[in-house]
Amino acid sequence: MKNASALRRAVRAFALLVLAWGCGPAHAHLNTTGVGPLYDGLMHFLTGPEDLVPALGLALLAGLRGAPSARRTLFTLPTAWLLGSLAGLTAAAANAGTLAAACWFVLLGGLVVADAKLDLRSMTVLGALVGLVHGYLNGSGMGLSAAAFVAPLGLSTAVFILVAVVTALVVPLSAYWARVAVRVAGSWIAASGLLMIGWSVRGV
Repeated sequence: MKNASALRRAVRAFALLVLAWGCGPAHAHLNTTGVGPLYDGLMHFLTGPEDLVPALGLALLAGLRGAPSARRTLFTLPTAWLLGSLAGLTAAAANAGTLAAACWFVLLGGLVVADAKLDLRSMTVLGALVGLVHGYLNGSGMGLSAAAFVAPLGLSTAVFILVAVVTALVVPLSAYWARVAVRVAGSWIAASGLLMIGWSVRGV
């Protein structure tokens, strides 16, 4: 019971962090850390909730679906993210906006809440789609330079680490309350997306 209470507090803290963090537009140009383009890409992912939260939602869903889906997502999502980033290098800067990011929040958070019984093929397609779209948005407008080719490696590495850690924590969960706690985390992701949609519509 103590573990369940601690997990609920952690989920609430995460939800408050997401809400406080907000979600601005996706910017094509990475912030410079001063330690090289690889770390620029890594820090862009870690400080950009419009990329971080959908990847987290997909990792939670993959963990709920078991080890095969977790392993597939672990390699599909970062690879698609890298390919999407490289494909976007020659494109004009794209701005997905808050509304598009909110739709990902609602979709992936909703799938986690529903504990959607997606098969391995569906998880693969979903992982590839999330990676390609977000990767393309990250890469667009960066231009063809040495730094632009290295930064996506940092991004995809950060994605790989996040998926590896989250799925490793979720896959072994068998207790009913623990799986419900994961679904509650998904509900906060979806709720954050709904709030963002409301703010976007109100601002129009």
